[in-house]
Amino acid sequence: MNPREVAAVLAYLGRLDPRTMRTDTGEARDQIAQWHELLGDVPFTTEHGWDVREAIKSHVLASPYPILPVDVARQWRTFRRDRLSRHTDPTPVANPDNPAAWRAELLGARHAVATGQAVPATHRQLTSGGHHPGLKPYADAVGSYIPAAVRAELAPYRPARAAREAAIAAGGPDVLGVRCQWCHAIEGEPCRSRRVGLDDSARGSAPRAIPHPSRVDLAEAARAERVAA
Repeated sequence: MNPREVAAVLAYLGRLDPRTMRTDTGEARDQIAQWHELLGDVPFTTEHGWDVREAIKSHVLASPYPILPVDVARQWRTFRRDRLSRHTDPTPVANPDNPAAWRAELLGARHAVATGQAVPATHRQLTSGGHHPGLKPYADAVGSYIPAAVRAELAPYRPARAAREAAIAAGGPDVLGVRCQWCHAIEGEPCRSRRVGLDDSARGSAPRAIPHPSRVDLAEAARAERVAA
């Protein structure tokens, strides 16, 4: 805050708590200088969440003692710590081979969150939705993280995934991209062979290399809808 904003804060505080008012010109000037010395790096308001007037009001309502500038400074530091504790660094768009640009983008994002210029990015935002559009060129340049030769060697040990990749390469649907309504396998997981006992309880749940026919039909229907759209 600049001295004019500090004077406005003190005028607002004087209306809420007359004990803090200074009627003498010299005392008022000294009070403004003292508050500005301690609150020079504290903003008056931010775009997200901070308003110094709300901080003053909460102190007046909670404490019988006159507010001091250090009380406001402490609330501002608490505000910064709280926002950073709820923030998860998103993946920078900068080239990871450029450490200086990568670090600068991370620090810039953290500073924006801490100072109320941006909202915290939570972990849910990192794990939902698609990738950042700016990362696509780098992903395309890297390609698959498993070389083709290694993928072929791993095929006997993961038959369901191998069958899925072969079907997609042949132009078929992504069968594991939909949920199986028969064995309730989630997306990305292979179907399972359920053995039911005489008491209707499941006796086994071994993974299947070949998905259930109903799941194949669902995948075909989902692909047809995407093509029609």
